[in-house]
Amino acid sequence: MSTDRYTSPLSERYASKEMQYIFSQDMKFRTWRRLWIALAETEKELGLNITQEQIDELKAHADDINYDVAKAREKEVRHDVMSHVYAYGVQCPKAKGIIHLGATSCYVGDNTDIIVMTEALKLVQKKLVNVIAELSRFADKYKNQPTLAFTHFQPAQPTTVGKRATLWTQEFMMDLEDLEYVLSTIRLLGSKGTTGTQASFLELFEGDQETIDKIDPMIAAKMGFKECYPVSGQTYSRKVDTRVVNVLAGIAASAHKMSNDIRLLQHLKEVEEPFEKSQIGSSAMAYKRNPMRSERIASLSRYVMVDALNPAITSATQWFERTLDDSANKRLSVPEGFLAIDGILDLCLNVVDGLVVYPKVIEKHMMAELPFMATENIMMDAVKAGGDRQELHERIRELSMEAGRNVKVEGKDNNLLELIAADPAFNLTLEELQKTMDPKKYVGRAKEQTEAFIAKVVNPVLDSHKEMLGMTAEINV
Repeated sequence: MSTDRYTSPLSERYASKEMQYIFSQDMKFRTWRRLWIALAETEKELGLNITQEQIDELKAHADDINYDVAKAREKEVRHDVMSHVYAYGVQCPKAKGIIHLGATSCYVGDNTDIIVMTEALKLVQKKLVNVIAELSRFADKYKNQPTLAFTHFQPAQPTTVGKRATLWTQEFMMDLEDLEYVLSTIRLLGSKGTTGTQASFLELFEGDQETIDKIDPMIAAKMGFKECYPVSGQTYSRKVDTRVVNVLAGIAASAHKMSNDIRLLQHLKEVEEPFEKSQIGSSAMAYKRNPMRSERIASLSRYVMVDALNPAITSATQWFERTLDDSANKRLSVPEGFLAIDGILDLCLNVVDGLVVYPKVIEKHMMAELPFMATENIMMDAVKAGGDRQELHERIRELSMEAGRNVKVEGKDNNLLELIAADPAFNLTLEELQKTMDPKKYVGRAKEQTEAFIAKVVNPVLDSHKEMLGMTAEINV
């Protein structure tokens, strides 16, 4: 670790080694060389004077990149692609004359960006699937646990802990849909030349249109893609980056929402994120158990959501066939968006896997509010016992206000049931009223909805991604 210069917290603290490798120099420059090999092989197969010996030489040095030579050369020529063409040629003297033949810098630069984003999306997909799996297990485990639901963070009709978790899960499911759509439509740039017209290949192949049409599909197949974008300028459309980072921003929004709910529930002492035996919550207040993981999810998520503006603005401001005001921005916004979302998903997996639920606290909060929520049922029972619905409605309203005053002004327990039992208009005993205080009577179809959602929506997706399941997350700090 360097201590005398800035280092990104995304790599030092948050992102996994797997995601960091995808955006590493090794991944980038090895992909450049794979692309140069694919181009040379394609040109050879289509009839250009390139030998198998040259191809074999290129393949022999595909991974052992001579960074020192490339770095020294770049100081002279101030061009990263030509520096690496030169360095590759030093290692491959027989093939140096055909490296990068007919291509522009964007052939390696842009195709590599597409390949890197594709690999990064696949890793995000895997982690997202595992978060969904962990959440569905949590939802199933607590599908019967009644809890206060909240609208406007005010106590509302009860739900269950499991049903609430399905709301988080559903949003991540939407993100998975979006991710997989973008992943299924992403294509390579191919090799289209300085303004996208393939003019250099028209020269190389002496105007043979039919042969030139084969170049992009052959390169795509060699690099593991179905096809290339049908038209482009010098670069692939920067709209691609916008679509990709928007997917990351969507995941960040879902994670932020879930982490906020968990933080609020931890304040209520109903749910608690993992807290390690030796973890310190506060430098001053030794008793504190801060929801630092959920707070970190929220913090990183805000970064990713705002980061989505970068490729959108870059896409909107590209001039004609290309400008270079995208380059510096892309080097930051795309990798760091992925590194951040990678850290977020690891945190989500860690939090949900270790989420602790406190049923006794949940029940205490529920029973403090349930008499208010049971008033409609109480009124119906009183009508059956001979009461007048309109008069009873007014009496319940008055008694509820009195009980509310006792709770909020006097700091007493909710005594609404006692007040109703003492009122002859209701003709109900306290014992009869207390029988209505079973929280399970007020959660509606929360359990059934949770079961149906897991069985019909989540499980089919998990079954179709079962080879991705089984991940665990390691939190660095």
